[in-house]
Amino acid sequence: MVRPPLSRYAALSWLAALSLLLAGCAHRAQTVEQPLPVPPTAAAEIGELRPGLLRGYLDRKVLPDSLALVSAPPAADSPAFAADQEVYQRTRPLLSGARGQLAARDARLEFPQALEAFACAADLDITESATPHLYTLLRRTLVDAGLSTYRAKDHYQRTRPFALNRQASCTPAEEPKLAKDGSYPSGHSAVGWAWGLVLAELMPERADALLQRSYAFGQSRVVCGVHWQSDVDAGRVVGAAAVARQHADATFQAQLRAAAAEIRESRAAGRGSASANCASEAEALKQ
Repeated sequence: MVRPPLSRYAALSWLAALSLLLAGCAHRAQTVEQPLPVPPTAAAEIGELRPGLLRGYLDRKVLPDSLALVSAPPAADSPAFAADQEVYQRTRPLLSGARGQLAARDARLEFPQALEAFACAADLDITESATPHLYTLLRRTLVDAGLSTYRAKDHYQRTRPFALNRQASCTPAEEPKLAKDGSYPSGHSAVGWAWGLVLAELMPERADALLQRSYAFGQSRVVCGVHWQSDVDAGRVVGAAAVARQHADATFQAQLRAAAAEIRESRAAGRGSASANCASEAEALKQ
């Protein structure tokens, strides 16, 4: 069907509407393309929850609800709990070897030591001086992922394996504190998986190695004797939810871009990891 030609008035009206539409699109494009202010890296500007622990990106009101995200932990008389016990007992011999030593190192969440766990997988030393935005990104992600586990932790108050079985863990000095803190889901595993997701996004060429190391970081909690396998599995779910929610935060997005620029600069300069422990870490992870 052939349409009749537009009248001059209709054509002008159509062009005016199109111009307004295009102007609006251009304005939105300019708005999107305008760079956000570079987010701070100094604790004095970000704020701290307590000395050494930066505030996260997410207000507590918008943190993922772990109580809604994960089901209840296995009941004591269930096959799932029997499986947890089997994994726990099977990993006890690892505690006294190289894998147990690595698990003890993975237990550290203090900065800068915590990030040594990912230096080999990233082939990059993540430091406050060389990569301040990446360093800050991971410090603040720790808080968002860790805090996201506490609705379920506080609700279920699950007893940790070392306490239930009356056996040693890889961090005996922490046992009194851990015995009072719910085991399910694992906060360490949430943090480690969140770190792995963020790092894999920033370094896609090393994504497999980073996610494998992130997975092992969570498994270290089982080897350590401070979490059941189901705690660790649930922790990864919460960590992934925290990172997904962070992507809706403008400051997180800006810091992510700044961190990506730092990584490109480091790669261009030929900077990798100076860690001498990569070979021994790889051997430990085979156990």
